[in-house]
Amino acid sequence: MVFVQVCLNGARGAGDGAVVPLSPGALAEAAAGAVAAGASDVHVHPKSPCGQDTLSPRAVAATLDAVRARVAVPVGVTTGAWAEPDPAARVARIEAWPTLPDHASVNWHEPGAEAVAAALLARGVGVEAGVWSGTDGAERFAASPLAPRVLRVLAEVTDTRPESAEGTARALLAALGSAHGRPVLLHGEEGGAWPVLRLALRSGLATRIGLEDTLFLPDGERARGNAELVAAAVAL
Repeated sequence: MVFVQVCLNGARGAGDGAVVPLSPGALAEAAAGAVAAGASDVHVHPKSPCGQDTLSPRAVAATLDAVRARVAVPVGVTTGAWAEPDPAARVARIEAWPTLPDHASVNWHEPGAEAVAAALLARGVGVEAGVWSGTDGAERFAASPLAPRVLRVLAEVTDTRPESAEGTARALLAALGSAHGRPVLLHGEEGGAWPVLRLALRSGLATRIGLEDTLFLPDGERARGNAELVAAAVAL
């Protein structure tokens, strides 16, 4: 069975509709439904009280505790630079987390990626190396001394055009090459989400789906939640 991670909310907010879970309780409920639908891993963006992505120790702990009370699969969080632009502050936040995720994504093209990854590894947190198309992430990852130690590579296709996303995904996979022998999870976003997911399934790669990546089902209907998106992916 192909590994399917659910990405519950991403950087989306209230403006994307009530279906997007933001609070710890809503995220826990969404995670439970997605796992019941077939997800084997959870990726979540903890939110501040005003609904913005945050690496705050309090918010991260509250989110992890709530989700883990409902599911028994690994749970990971983002460390995206938009949640804390200063690399040193990002590292300080991670070092202050009282509750640790099973893994955390680190976007390899962002300033401070190596320091952030090192801080996570030092605390025993698995690192998902986010390598985005359209960036120098693949080249940076290839040269990184930390690359062989990551949990997996997130090959993230930022091309949102349905007609070209698959080609962009193939180019990204070629740029990654052997990926230092680490497992690769391939996914797209918005209009490219389903074409890239289908490519991942045909290629036998891990993949992900959820409201972070798309609000719509393969037939173009708006999804009622993460569980519906996961069920559609599993059905494929």
